[in-house]
Amino acid sequence: MPLSGIRIIDLSRFVAGPFCSMLLADFGADVIKVEPQQGDPTRFTGIFSSSENPYFVNLNRNKRSMTLNLKHDSGKEVLKQLVQSADVLLENFRPGVMKRLGLGHETLKQWNPDLIYAGITGFGRTGPYRDRPAFDFIAQALSGLMSLNGTDETGPMRVGIPISDTVSGLYTAFGVVMALRERDRNGHGSEVQTALVDSLVSMFTFASAAYFEKKQIPPRTGNDHMVIAPYGVYEAADGPICIAPSDPASWPKLCKALELDHLECHSHFDTSEHRRLHRIELNAIIQEVIQNGTREYWMNMLHQHDIPCSPIYNLEEAFSDPQLLHQKMILESVQPSGSIPMTGFPVKLFPAGAQLRLPSPQLGEHTDEILRCLGYSDDAIVRMRRNQVI
Repeated sequence: MPLSGIRIIDLSRFVAGPFCSMLLADFGADVIKVEPQQGDPTRFTGIFSSSENPYFVNLNRNKRSMTLNLKHDSGKEVLKQLVQSADVLLENFRPGVMKRLGLGHETLKQWNPDLIYAGITGFGRTGPYRDRPAFDFIAQALSGLMSLNGTDETGPMRVGIPISDTVSGLYTAFGVVMALRERDRNGHGSEVQTALVDSLVSMFTFASAAYFEKKQIPPRTGNDHMVIAPYGVYEAADGPICIAPSDPASWPKLCKALELDHLECHSHFDTSEHRRLHRIELNAIIQEVIQNGTREYWMNMLHQHDIPCSPIYNLEEAFSDPQLLHQKMILESVQPSGSIPMTGFPVKLFPAGAQLRLPSPQLGEHTDEILRCLGYSDDAIVRMRRNQVI
């Protein structure tokens, strides 16, 4: 597999770090998840449907778990040996925590000059907010993302998933792969840093471009597009659909599909700017037509005219969709408690792509195995357990 032979020591917890290491593990990296003796908090947060937490299982496939007390000298010694055998160390503590533990980047570089150190923080490793606590909700608020979501009636709205965690985890995985490539060229390890807030800000695209150009706060447009019309949600006879004719060439096609040919050259709608300025009027006309047909009818009609559109699915509908099933976007992890569904691999790499090689680990499941590989005897492992090192 692409990352076979790469070992990652993962000290992270919650979502951002584990999501990053999961992506790398999916492509063959040996991820050793080092947990405190009480475990990663996501083992105990969320909705339990079995003796295991599906929330944790969904973030920690293809990893091995060991427990280690990093405040104990013997625990630090074990970590030192792990670092010396590793390519990457990943953590998502607040800035300064690793240094206070005696495990700062400078110390780790002395143990292994080739090590790639990857850190994820809320606001950045430096700066006036470096010590503030941060979770996804906070990052969505401070980044400005929430100000772009919702409508004037709802006010700011957060995205319904922990998007700053997953995006920063994705960026960190990208950074790790770049750092591995750079190490191949110059022979030295490097440091990778991402932040939840930075990750969200980097994705603003047309919203930030519009602000920088006009110095005006972009309006909240709900399901409408900030600059394109028509583009939004309409109620069919049996439920909502979204229609997204995002380029000028789609406008005459949409008029034909909806049998509204007389609108194509109407003075209110004959240019992209005119359609945007008369968005409310145009949406009302389209809604009056859409309500007379079912979702299936409009999907067939609009696709015949090459108009991007979709029914708005709930998760039950999405996870039953033939395209998602064809793309294998649902996997089953065989856990001790039974089979637990999880989302699949978004990156398809051919011929050696991602694989579900290992189920999500039980807490400390591989502690003894990993210590033996480091050269610890069974007697030494018993003593470490007795001394609460593991």
